[in-house]
Amino acid sequence: MTVAWTPPALPPLDPALAARLRALVDGKAKPPGALGRIEDLAVQIGLIQNRPDPRVDRAAVLVFAGDHGLNEEGVSPYPSAVTAAMVGLFLSGRASVNAFAAAIGADVRVIDVGVAADLPGHPALTVAKVRVGTRNAAREPAMSETECAAALQAGFDAAQAAVRGGAEAVALGEMGIGNTAAASLVLHRLGPAPLADCVGAGAGHDAEGIARKAAVLARAAARSDAVEPFDVLRQFGGYEIAAIAGAALGAAALRAPVVVDGFIAGAGVLAAARMVPELAGFCVFAHRSAERGHALMLEALGARPLLDLGLRLGEGTGAVLAIPLLRAAARLVTDVADLSEVVGSP
Repeated sequence: MTVAWTPPALPPLDPALAARLRALVDGKAKPPGALGRIEDLAVQIGLIQNRPDPRVDRAAVLVFAGDHGLNEEGVSPYPSAVTAAMVGLFLSGRASVNAFAAAIGADVRVIDVGVAADLPGHPALTVAKVRVGTRNAAREPAMSETECAAALQAGFDAAQAAVRGGAEAVALGEMGIGNTAAASLVLHRLGPAPLADCVGAGAGHDAEGIARKAAVLARAAARSDAVEPFDVLRQFGGYEIAAIAGAALGAAALRAPVVVDGFIAGAGVLAAARMVPELAGFCVFAHRSAERGHALMLEALGARPLLDLGLRLGEGTGAVLAIPLLRAAARLVTDVADLSEVVGSP
């Protein structure tokens, strides 16, 4: 297969700087290791940003939106029209992600890469629509190669614009009715993991709905034997999932920490990490979702999430909640006194 999108090379992470950052953190006015994983996070942020004085004062929250032809098969209890309605709610500033972002002083930008509706213009909306929803992946590839590449590029461009605009970290979220189904298929192939272990309740299925969803996804999986990340995205993914993959690589290429939300955002990052394995070092995994399959996804990525709050909403909510931890970790390096200032030099 000819891959229609070439992922970027990521900048190397400097082991000498890692050692310097670790020494800085260990030398603060506290016992070594007393702040646990916050210390590791401080080192990681400095390493990603390639500076001994990391900063995460400004964070961009990017919510990618797209619809799924697979929803024709009843993989969600909600109709696809809810995607556009929720995008409208984001733009009104009244969704959960907006409330959480306001609480930490961040702005939300929505990127329409495949909503099956014409959205009115708004200052917080970027229109990068590839198509009005993917095709039905149970019957045919969700996207063409050209469409998948366009979605990857849209995400890449959005993240790069955010970082060039001053964002010191990029939080990734999504909206798309039916996208837990697409994410389940991505995990199944790229984990890899048994399909039955990847299928959960999504937006609220009961046991009968989960069984129906599993049967549809089994048909979709049987339709294609794709295992390469680009091909898996175009066969089974969504425009917003592909855009998240591109966004993760776009932010990392400019040395911005990538703050990954839950199951669906994780599917995009999993695809990107299978393209460029070095990406994992640039990612901070915000939380462990309550969605079935997310634990397997985190395991496939070798990830340790910061939070475990039983979240399963998406939108980027978990990623936004993790931003204060990144800010605190960075300030550990820059704002906390050295131990020598307290006890004197030996």
